[in-house]
Amino acid sequence: QLQLVESGGGLVQPGGSLTLTCTDPSGFSLESYAVGWFHQAPGKEREGVSCMSVNDGRTSYADSAKGRFTVSRGNAKKTVTLQMTNLKPEDTGVYYCAQVYQRYGFCIHSAMGPWGQGTQVTVSS
Repeated sequence: QLQLVESGGGLVQPGGSLTLTCTDPSGFSLESYAVGWFHQAPGKEREGVSCMSVNDGRTSYADSAKGRFTVSRGNAKKTVTLQMTNLKPEDTGVYYCAQVYQRYGFCIHSAMGPWGQGTQVTVSS
C-alpha cells in the first residue's frame, strides 16, 4: 500500500483554476497503480472526486467534477495531477490522493492505503 503526498492547493477566486499533484515520496512511478482524488469539505465526510485506472488510464469522475476537473498522469508517470477549473465555493476543503481499488478494470473511489496530509483548497472572493 502506498502513502502518497499531495501538493498544489491554495486560495483561488470563484471561477479560477488550480492543479493538484500527487506523488510517491519515495520517487517511484505511479504507473502501475490506480490513483484517486478525494475531497473533504469542512464538516463533511471525505468523498471521491476522480480516479484513474491502471494500464489504459480509464478515468472516473464524481458528478460534481464532471466537465470541470481532469485527472491525468505526468509525463514521467511519477505524478497524478488533478486539474480543476471553474472552481466554486463548494469545492473548498482538503484534497487527498490515494491508491484506489479497481473493479473489472475500472478504478473505484475506494482508497486502499493510508491517508496523507492532504492539500487545502479554498475558493473564496
